[in-house]
Amino acid sequence: MDVSFLENRMIVSDIPAVQVNECTISAEQISAEMQYHPAASRREAAVKSAQALIINEVVRQHAVKLGLWPTDKSLESQQEQQLMDVLLEHQCQWPKASSADCQQYYQANQAKFATAPLLEVRHILLAADPRDMHERELAKQVAEELLARLQKNPGEFAQLAAAHSNCPSAKLGGNLGQVSKGQTVPEFERQLLSASQGLMDKPLESRYGFHVVDVVRRVDGHALPFEQVRADIQTYLDNKVRRKTTAQYITRLLSEAQIQGFDFGLDGSPLMQ
Repeated sequence: MDVSFLENRMIVSDIPAVQVNECTISAEQISAEMQYHPAASRREAAVKSAQALIINEVVRQHAVKLGLWPTDKSLESQQEQQLMDVLLEHQCQWPKASSADCQQYYQANQAKFATAPLLEVRHILLAADPRDMHERELAKQVAEELLARLQKNPGEFAQLAAAHSNCPSAKLGGNLGQVSKGQTVPEFERQLLSASQGLMDKPLESRYGFHVVDVVRRVDGHALPFEQVRADIQTYLDNKVRRKTTAQYITRLLSEAQIQGFDFGLDGSPLMQ
């Protein structure tokens, strides 16, 4: 039986209270928390809300136990990370990334540490509403026809841009000028920045429609020296270790707590019992 329709009709009485050691998290609290956890269904939002409140409570209780938080004071969500930092400094140690670690990461991720390429580009835009599949298909078909024509007669690009492009650049023969990272919409940029010089062999799709693209000139980016990016790599690697340590620490607190009414499923997804 399909009961998915029930999930969107949950009311407070459908949400079980949760017990965390000696503290009760009421259905009303979980319901109030749900506004901060948008989800596809009310049930999923309730699960996320209960999970957040339980983590908040085990962190608070452990801090009280260590004398790092007042016994009778609740822990607001905006205070949670700050208290977690105090707990981690008090109880955990994690290694800092060494110079060798940073150097190894740099060598393995050369593409991340280079300036963006610079391209001189011209295009013909066949505009189409992203919500209109029929219009999109027609735009794609025209783009492919124009591309096939240009592959035989590349000298017609400016003429065809003036006649067919729905971009203001049509008046300039389709010329967009110099384009680099961050100057166009992401889906266009991803495909464009990896393109070789010359006429792209298929239309490039974006939210605006389909583009026939000619990379007139390409200047590749250059690698940044290790010393220039070392501090950024150090911060990234240290934060990665810190996030892992935090996750392990919270998992340990949850495993040590007596929780009733909610199963975190520490080896899987949390599910309401």
